[in-house]
Amino acid sequence: MIYSKNRTRTILPGGFFHLEDEKTKTRVFGYGHGDHIKLKDEYGNVWRGSAMRNPDNSIVYRFRDAQGRTLTGVSDNVVVTLRDDKGNTWKGFID
Repeated sequence: MIYSKNRTRTILPGGFFHLEDEKTKTRVFGYGHGDHIKLKDEYGNVWRGSAMRNPDNSIVYRFRDAQGRTLTGVSDNVVVTLRDDKGNTWKGFID
């Protein structure tokens, strides 16, 4: 058998998301992997989005809700940091 020193990641990025706006403390949570991630905030708004792994193993997340608001950002597999279209920072983690 041939073994490789570098393990390639074939698992789609995702899991259960726990995010919070640093300014207003609004919470967003949800579940998903790859192109099918669905989050819901405490006001009932649904955010749909996707995750894409970069060559350096960081993950880029993009979310959009029904009103056209967006959340975009990156993760280093430990902490997720997102920014909305107003410049507010959302931080959290993924289980």
